Amino acid sequence: MFNLKSLVKAAAATAVALSFGAAANAAGHAKTLRIQSVLPTTADEVVMLKAFGDDVAALTGGSLVIEVLPAGAVVGPRDIMDAVDAGLVEGGFAWTHYWGGKHVAANLFGAPVAGAGVGMDNIAFLSWFQFGGGKELYDRLWDEMGVNVKGFMLQPVGPEALGWFPEPIKSMDDFRKMRFRAPPGMVGAAYADIGVPAVAMGGGDILPALEKGTIDAAEWCCPKPDSVFGFQKVLKHYYLQGLHQVVVNADMYVNGDFYNGLSDLEKKALEVASTASLSKSMSYRIFENGKALKDLTDNHGVILEDTPADYFTEYMAAAKNALQAAADENEFFAEVWASQKAFADVAVPFWAGAQASNAALGKAHADTLK
Repeated sequence: MFNLKSLVKAAAATAVALSFGAAANAAGHAKTLRIQSVLPTTADEVVMLKAFGDDVAALTGGSLVIEVLPAGAVVGPRDIMDAVDAGLVEGGFAWTHYWGGKHVAANLFGAPVAGAGVGMDNIAFLSWFQFGGGKELYDRLWDEMGVNVKGFMLQPVGPEALGWFPEPIKSMDDFRKMRFRAPPGMVGAAYADIGVPAVAMGGGDILPALEKGTIDAAEWCCPKPDSVFGFQKVLKHYYLQGLHQVVVNADMYVNGDFYNGLSDLEKKALEVASTASLSKSMSYRIFENGKALKDLTDNHGVILEDTPADYFTEYMAAAKNALQAAADENEFFAEVWASQKAFADVAVPFWAGAQASNAALGKAHADTLK
């Protein structure tokens, strides 16, 4: 990764000025917020990102327009944060934990491994984020990271599926025989710690690697995006229950200077539209994944399997060790994790009990469909 800040600072200022000028000529006094995604324009996440942009335009009467750029349009996916920081592009879109290399606490906002080890699912995480002090810590993350950005959490996902396998796995001993595509960072490291040969690679590389036999098994996300990648063409055994990414959040990063140049109304529109996006994207995902799972099992010979019990105990232990090690090494990480634990000690006993009855209710209906 190159140092975009030092290389393009002057050019970035010119680019931003030109984008303002072009927007002003095209739409009166409209400002254009270009957001480069880490994903192609066909991805579900980009569909939802564009809907967010529509809300912002409507709330501002068209004074702030969001233009979504596909992966690679300006810089490579790994350089998006540096590009936004430097002002080369006004905004970026990715998953928060992509920037765990810049600050380890990004993992606790983007993909807190095993529910941060304290039992938080995706809905409980949003409760912590909105009402348990999480957003205030999130707003501090960027300064801790040393970047000139304003962040907006947009799209919660989870829980993600454990993944796709060539044959059933009855225990962790079977799992450890598989070369397994896992996410990078803390999540993948926990797999390595329990002896799973974890390999990190981009989403577009997974299917070719499976077809070539470079890896044996893989995870990406959930039924809809997994089926778009075509994993069902190679593997038929699908496990929904996993701990690695019970919570996954995608967010938008806006260059701090660009954000400070917005009116109060435009800033409020971004805030309101981002809050709406949290709910809308979660609702969208449930239905889309449901339709995709039905298609996979009805039309593609995919078999749903139950995750071995020893996976949960082994992975949770590894996750907690990783979390404690990071807390011991980084003060801000420790502060965020302590906040999540304090929230979980109050909220999770209630929420877990309520969800147990919800899950039983749903399973009772699902069993009638078999």
